[in-house]
Amino acid sequence: MANPTWTVDGQDIETGKNSLITWDDHRFFTLVHNGVTFHGEVMNEDLENNSLRLKINHRVFDIKKKGPLDELIASMGLDKPKIRVLKELIAPMPGRIVNIAVEIGQELDLGDEILSLEAMKMENVLKAEGVGKVKAITVSKDDIVEKGSVLIEFE
Repeated sequence: MANPTWTVDGQDIETGKNSLITWDDHRFFTLVHNGVTFHGEVMNEDLENNSLRLKINHRVFDIKKKGPLDELIASMGLDKPKIRVLKELIAPMPGRIVNIAVEIGQELDLGDEILSLEAMKMENVLKAEGVGKVKAITVSKDDIVEKGSVLIEFE
């Protein structure tokens, strides 16, 4: 029988035969791995998703046991996060364009800075909420824009 696969802090590991867990009570345990003793605590458990958050020797680990359903979901490609494709950036409020951080043809990733918009004496940095390539910049620095105005178009 194959050893189960676990995900610890986002990395897959296969359990070995050199480990032993002794439970002190429902929350605290002692782990002996390759002859080294570790003291642990269950901080959070989510049995529906086969996951635990453990504190072992003052370090926190997120652990998830993979099962047949996880393999099926991955084989169907449903485990990948959906990333929105940008069409256009619309002014969320009226204001003045302070800075344009992109240029035509530039590829953007999620979270990249696009431009800064000053509204009510506060500078608001607008960031990409998806991925895309800048097709057109319809505003210039110091332009005054109304809420709902198209600022940037994407391919």
